[in-house]
Amino acid sequence: MSHWKIYLLSYIWGTLFVTQIILVFIFGIVNCNRLTILAYIGVVIWWFAVILAWLPIFMLKRKGNVPKGKSFVHTTEMVESGLYAIIRHPQYTAGILFSFSLFLISQTWLISWMSFIVILLMYKDILLADKHEVEKFGDAYKLYMKKVPRSNFLLGIVRLMQRRQKKRIVD
Repeated sequence: MSHWKIYLLSYIWGTLFVTQIILVFIFGIVNCNRLTILAYIGVVIWWFAVILAWLPIFMLKRKGNVPKGKSFVHTTEMVESGLYAIIRHPQYTAGILFSFSLFLISQTWLISWMSFIVILLMYKDILLADKHEVEKFGDAYKLYMKKVPRSNFLLGIVRLMQRRQKKRIVD
């Protein structure tokens, strides 16, 4: 498959995502008709998404056995600890939350529709990423998929606590 076809979804949602950010900062902040509490919630979600987006860079570099001089995405070992013990795709989850937060901040129909499209395309990309990781890591990743949800943070925390509880009982 051609290189551009593999990343077509990323190109589309990436372009929409950047457009969404630009529109929010040009028009969204001056929207006087918005509900202020939703805007504040959007800002909190935005900050959470920023942290969620950056943490994996350091975690994968440190624990993923990335070859020297390569990007954090070139892991050679699966990382199942830290944030990756809670959700499998923290950066996609961050993107989804970031896009949603932009809607909450701006509260405009255009940003709302863009958020909807970006979130759908990112989720589709998550499914493709899982397929790629199964090809890369095989059965180990399939087992990991059973333990850790794609992007449901709350379910991931519950499952992590359950795994730790079972481990305490066994020990």
